[in-house]
Amino acid sequence: MAEPIRVCEFVGNMNGGGVEAVVMNYYRHVDRTKVQFDFIVTESSTLVPREEMESLGARVFTVPAYTNLPAFQKAAYDLFREHTEWKIVHAHMNALNVFPLKEAAKAGVPVRISHSHSTAGKGETVKNAAKAILKTQANRWPTERFACSRFAGEWLFGKGTPFEVVYNAIDLNRFFFSAPARAKVRAGLGLVGGQVVIGHVGRFMPQKNHRFLLDAFSRAAQRRDDLVLLCVGSGEAEALAESWVREHGLQAKVRFLGQRDDVNRLYQAFDVFALPSLYEGLCLVGVEAQAAGLPCLLSDRITREVDVTGTCEFLPINDPKVWADALCALEPKTDVERSATDRSDFANYDIVKQGQWLTDKYLRLYEGATEQ
Repeated sequence: MAEPIRVCEFVGNMNGGGVEAVVMNYYRHVDRTKVQFDFIVTESSTLVPREEMESLGARVFTVPAYTNLPAFQKAAYDLFREHTEWKIVHAHMNALNVFPLKEAAKAGVPVRISHSHSTAGKGETVKNAAKAILKTQANRWPTERFACSRFAGEWLFGKGTPFEVVYNAIDLNRFFFSAPARAKVRAGLGLVGGQVVIGHVGRFMPQKNHRFLLDAFSRAAQRRDDLVLLCVGSGEAEALAESWVREHGLQAKVRFLGQRDDVNRLYQAFDVFALPSLYEGLCLVGVEAQAAGLPCLLSDRITREVDVTGTCEFLPINDPKVWADALCALEPKTDVERSATDRSDFANYDIVKQGQWLTDKYLRLYEGATEQ
């Protein structure tokens, strides 16, 4: 039996974010008898699932953080030159893809995929300025262009440049609603039957806009005594969020659950999902929440492509009162209503189907590269 081809997945920082979750979902569901992944991550990564990666057959390589750009580029180039078996490099660093793909081109890697997972948002002036400069080079080095949504693809590559939408697919069966699971999880969290749980999943970083969410919740909690906010995730801004909650006396109403590997179960306990992000490429957690039968309150900076069930409400993020009003108006769905989620809505997000698509795509690209 022929050895599987090896594809280099250049992920960069792995800190428990959505991009890494997408890449790992695909890795678990490609046909690994035909396609194997190798990963390149930065030394500044804090949550690399190395044990799982290696158990599935991957090799994991590290390079310096891209904040030390000369060292980052040299290390990437050296790896590409050494590993001639990598005919495909798939970069997942958004606007920063220009750096690894430039080195891959210099090293002679024939297939270079730039994958756009994100966009830009207001309030990050310096970061957005850097992205704007990098975007001018976005189409120079890739031979293939992927994006998690039309919005993300047009943002990075431009409206006139062709690209393929590669959906942020998930293992749907892990997320669909289960009444017994809901009862068990809520009991484990110590939730009282009548409490209405607002759930949020996201790394504690400026993009996710936690301060705004907490402000909106605080206003709503003054008007509705049954509201509880559960925040899932970790990050550099978590301590600030916890301090804000203490200062406003909301410790009994807001709980920080940290980084979790059972988010699919936590969705069962939620009654609504809230995400006031400054920007998103698609919003994988929004798809997961909808699969669990949850109504979603999302920032109006998030593409409408995420609304696969028609149950998402897109709200402006310039006024927390608007979000507070929406939270106060909540009427949780019944178990029957959540169980009635139409699974056909999620066909494009079925990781089994999409994993096979990516397997076939890599094989075609590899065959084309080796025939040249």
